[in-house]
Amino acid sequence: MIRRFWLLLGWLLVLLIIYLSLTPHPVQVPVEQGDKLGHVVAYATLMSWFANLYEGSVRRRQFAIGFIALGIALEFVQGWTGYRTFEVADMAADTIGVAAGWIVAPPRIPNYLRGMELLFWRD
Repeated sequence: MIRRFWLLLGWLLVLLIIYLSLTPHPVQVPVEQGDKLGHVVAYATLMSWFANLYEGSVRRRQFAIGFIALGIALEFVQGWTGYRTFEVADMAADTIGVAAGWIVAPPRIPNYLRGMELLFWRD
């Protein structure tokens, strides 16, 4: 039951990133290269989330490839919108985020989703 909840939240995060990538009014991060920082954090969060749900390396690799492909595809779509720009540097930031999310996933750090289950959903 709770796994379905985590999966739902994860896929909602994917949809949120798609929306934020295509909205005509992107979130402004008020630091130098803030949009690149936003890309890294967004994709690190995605990869970390799904790496906590799928601890096997094959499945993680599939998600990593999928998230990198998503970042690349969204950059092309941004270029076609007329109100957003295509940037190779954003693709690189997405890829760095995916790598960071994988690096900070179990077993290197505890599974935070499992930790939240233990903390909030005790039987």
